[in-house]
Amino acid sequence: MLKKFGYGKLLLTIGWTLILLRGIVSDLITINIANTFIFAACCYETIAMLAMLKTKGKRRYKLQIGITIIAILVFNTLVLLGSTINARILIVSLGVFAIYLPPTISYFTEKGHNFFRTFYVLCYAAFEVLIIMRMIYNYLNPQKDFFTYSVFDTLYSISLFLLTLIGTVGFLLLVKERQDHKIKKLLDDKNQFFSIIAHDLRGPLGSSASLSEILTQNIEEYSREEIKEIIEMLHESNKNSYKLLENLLDWSKVQTGMIEFSPKRIIINTLIKENVELNKNAALNKNISLSFESSELIEVEIDKNMIDTIVRNLLTNAIKFTDKHGEITVRIKKKNQKVEISITDNGIGIPDNIKEKLFKINGKVSQKGTENESGSGLGLLLCSEFIKMHQGKIWTESEPGKGSTFKFTLPLEIIKN
Repeated sequence: MLKKFGYGKLLLTIGWTLILLRGIVSDLITINIANTFIFAACCYETIAMLAMLKTKGKRRYKLQIGITIIAILVFNTLVLLGSTINARILIVSLGVFAIYLPPTISYFTEKGHNFFRTFYVLCYAAFEVLIIMRMIYNYLNPQKDFFTYSVFDTLYSISLFLLTLIGTVGFLLLVKERQDHKIKKLLDDKNQFFSIIAHDLRGPLGSSASLSEILTQNIEEYSREEIKEIIEMLHESNKNSYKLLENLLDWSKVQTGMIEFSPKRIIINTLIKENVELNKNAALNKNISLSFESSELIEVEIDKNMIDTIVRNLLTNAIKFTDKHGEITVRIKKKNQKVEISITDNGIGIPDNIKEKLFKINGKVSQKGTENESGSGLGLLLCSEFIKMHQGKIWTESEPGKGSTFKFTLPLEIIKN
């Protein structure tokens, strides 16, 4: 984001430097190359602007690049055809206006404005108005020389400089605000992280310590069957501790950026089938029917390890909260340029007051399974983080006593910022 903005300013500086060399070096450099650099600079800056929006889209980036290429081709074609200076200035102004228009509109239409964001977008709106005024002025008063010294041109240059300066400061303020928000979120998550360790990890570890103490001090007093029962309880407690620690480690890696996001194109049907097969034994232990339905093979660009973790967690939860002889169905389909995966069970369902907190660390909840299985709720938090990294969405549809459906979407192609 900052890198793209920096590239834009660098190209703009080079472009204007070449223009100021007019008469010293060739026209090819001072006209064609210089204005190409200016168009490219606008493109880089607007892509950086779009990266600051909450909702991102690959089409927006493609649109900026497309407008820029068209502006460059039209301008250079007119120059080769021997167009007048005034025509060139009008085309440059129109091209710059067109490049900045989509992100300016996107900022105006996005919800959740604050002072800095409103200030920033108003600067670019004023910049667009200034360009329109320049085009109208040049159309009514054709310019024969590139450098003119009229009152309008002087005021235009001063206003353009001030808006560029204010726009740069505004962008940096937005970046700072975004970083401050991230730092605050990390601090809040860190506090919640320690709370989870103190509360959820203490339970299974305390249980393991108590059970092991019983075995070491009074093992002679118990029969073989009782010892076996205690060992099974100890194993279950240790398994819960290990799973919690594994989720805590993965979640902390996500928060600190230690997990590398490596998307590759794969057939997602194969990934889901593998996870369904891995969980069939756990489902059979409760006589639960576990099936996978799909009408077509779907290829997506994903990080396999992350999606494996998501599907595994959701299947484990579905089995945990489904009674014996229940049913769990995994479905996959394409929907609006995305793939939607759903995992439906006919288990105990989720109350509304818990549903709202499922994917928030500060609202973390834990619910016992149908056979009193415990959980920390961290698995769903981890799923949510991995889905965000894929620029997808995860949610649940549930009714107490009638089961739950967990759904998540993934774009067919990942947008890399």
